[in-house]
Amino acid sequence: MKKKLIMVITILSALLISACGTQETSNSSSSAKAGDKKVQKIIVGTGTQFPNVCFIDKDGKLTGYDVELVRKIDEKLPEYEFEFKTMEFSNLLLSLETNKIDFVAHQMEVNEERQEKFLFNKEPYNIFPLHVTVHKDNNDIQSIKDLKGKKAIVSATSNSAVFLEKYNKENNAGIEIVYAGNGPDSTINQLKTGRADATITTPFSVDFSNDAVDAQQKVVGEPLLNSKVFFLLRKDETPLQKRIDEALVELKEEGVVSELSKKWLGADYTVNF
Repeated sequence: MKKKLIMVITILSALLISACGTQETSNSSSSAKAGDKKVQKIIVGTGTQFPNVCFIDKDGKLTGYDVELVRKIDEKLPEYEFEFKTMEFSNLLLSLETNKIDFVAHQMEVNEERQEKFLFNKEPYNIFPLHVTVHKDNNDIQSIKDLKGKKAIVSATSNSAVFLEKYNKENNAGIEIVYAGNGPDSTINQLKTGRADATITTPFSVDFSNDAVDAQQKVVGEPLLNSKVFFLLRKDETPLQKRIDEALVELKEEGVVSELSKKWLGADYTVNF
């Protein structure tokens, strides 16, 4: 009888210890989840059609300079979790304005219209050199002055479009501006088939397109702009703006931004202060 009593007490003790252990694990899980709630999800708007900057690679992965830089920034900011949302470039600003995304990563340059509505971070992450770009066999166009009476294709709401619209108006340049679509109406196809005479883009975009899809393009003339590039946020996102800038400064000091630029853009287009 005594042995049975001792056995029962032993079993009950084991069950009690087990129960305590289970409760402790449960509390730990609850604490972890509570900690997870402190991590704020940030939706990052970007595109899939900008070679070397934000695009889908041959394995179906979203990658490119802006995408990988955002991922590095995310690693520096434990209080945030960045999640990409892809869309056409022309939809990015409206999505930001209507709170569908929290900031834009798509080589955003400063212009007056954007400054009125949105907030740029303060630390630029590269320079965006815009050039007149034509088919490789086109020797008639050597600069923007040669675009009079010609058809130039650009993406709507892009800084290339803003620049060209302003140049056309201020100089009475007589350039026929058309806006790019997808598929047969894409910039690459229109230049390649001669339906458009020129576009305004970057050397690194041209290099990628030539290698990837035999775009048969070349840049001509001097740079039209060497604008600094930033992330674009809503006006009320100053805490996020500050943390992005802090992370960017660290990544520049560590040489990460420079290395990403060399890898994806073919040269060091970063801005260092």
